Parts: sequence; structure tokens; C-alpha cells
Amino acid sequence: MLDRAGSCRAALCGTLLALAVSVAAGAPSTDQDAIFARKTLKDTVCDKLAEIERMIGRGDIDRAGVHRQADAIAVLLLAFPHLFPPGSNQWKPNAEAPPETVTLASPEVWTSFADFYRQAEAAAKSADALAHATTADDVKSRARELRIACDTCHALYLEDQ
Repeated sequence: MLDRAGSCRAALCGTLLALAVSVAAGAPSTDQDAIFARKTLKDTVCDKLAEIERMIGRGDIDRAGVHRQADAIAVLLLAFPHLFPPGSNQWKPNAEAPPETVTLASPEVWTSFADFYRQAEAAAKSADALAHATTADDVKSRARELRIACDTCHALYLEDQ
């Protein structure tokens, strides 16, 4: 049975996946909806990875907890590239708008979308490997790989504001 936080995470994942499917299928939604959804998804992935890294840092690795977090990260990363419809290519330096709709996605996401997609897919595979880690050393190694995958994609496709 899911606890309250688990229920919220499941609802968030379901909402984000539904939005990703609707955006990919061309269903009506605004570009701001896609920007908000991808920012929420990225923040959720970052929070989950940070929790894993905190466990590692404390030396108190709950493998079942790591597996749950990493499994969710893998699913979210598979949905992530579908939240970048062409109209949401709206990055502008020093943009003035509500923070939930200001995008930091670099225009290179759209000009190099195949690579962006591969980056997200590779990160999802790293998260899946972390979800199946069997030892503390394996958790540490796989978490480091996932962090590198995330940081690499951010370096390539995230603008500094």
C-alpha cells in the first residue's frame, strides 16, 4: 500500500506521463503547460537523486528506498523528451515571466533533438541500473553514473539565466 507521499508521487508521475502523451500526440495544451510539466519533472528527478545521494553521504543506504527512487527516475526520464514540443522553444536571456513558465531549455534541444533524446534515454538506463543495484558499492557507482548523465545533459541543453 502506498503511503501519502507515495500516492502523491504516483499521482504526479501519472499526470506528467499523461501530459507527455498528450503533447506528443498533439492534443491541446499550451506551451506553458509543457514548460511547467518538464520543470516539475526535472525537479522531481533532481529531488529523488538528491535523496539517494544523501543516503550515500550518510553511509545509510536503504537499497529498497534507492530502488523505488531510481525506478521512478527511470520512468520520468523516459517521458522527459516528450515534453519539448517545438512551440515551447522559448528561451530568452533575462526573461521576465512567472518562474513556472520561464524555460531554461537551450534552443539546442530542438536543433539537436536526436542527441537530446539519446541523452535522456541513456540517463533512464543509468537510473534503471541503479534501481537494480545489489550492493552498497554498486549503488554508489550507479548513482555516480546517473549524476554524470544528468550533469552532462544539463551542460549541453540547459541555459544559465
